[in-house]
Amino acid sequence: MKNSILKNGIFGGIIVSIVMISMTLYMKTYPDYEPSAIIGFGSMLLAFIFVILGIKQQRETNNGVITFGKAFLTGLSISLVISTIYVLVWLVIYYNFFPDFMEQYSKMVLKNTSPEELAAKTAEMNQMKEWYKNPIMVILLTLMEVFPIGIVVSLIGALVFKKK
Repeated sequence: MKNSILKNGIFGGIIVSIVMISMTLYMKTYPDYEPSAIIGFGSMLLAFIFVILGIKQQRETNNGVITFGKAFLTGLSISLVISTIYVLVWLVIYYNFFPDFMEQYSKMVLKNTSPEELAAKTAEMNQMKEWYKNPIMVILLTLMEVFPIGIVVSLIGALVFKKK
């Protein structure tokens, strides 16, 4: 089981990390253009296909039987591995290659904000800049980008593959 969780988690983590690296390079190269959120979200969904595969493999290992709880825990474990890889890769990128990310991101967001929303969005960006001064907050904010999707996919996978 541990082998299946690690293998699927690493494959999913590699997929989502490659897309994140590509989007970060794009953002550094073209700071005036916002990377596609659809591509980022799509890569996360693609990576979490490995959650479904892992749950299915676990069911096959148990002679075609898996409870909802066991399937959900398997999916959650794979999601945690994927999310951990995603966070670790972001930390390396942020602290070593893109330390001015929040400045560039804030400029990009504020540039694309309507005048009536500018004050609220400026306050939001200033709050995020403050949060990004603390490494724990960087980890938590990055984890919150990806892990909730893993929870949802784990629930769906557990519902689909449960079999007593």
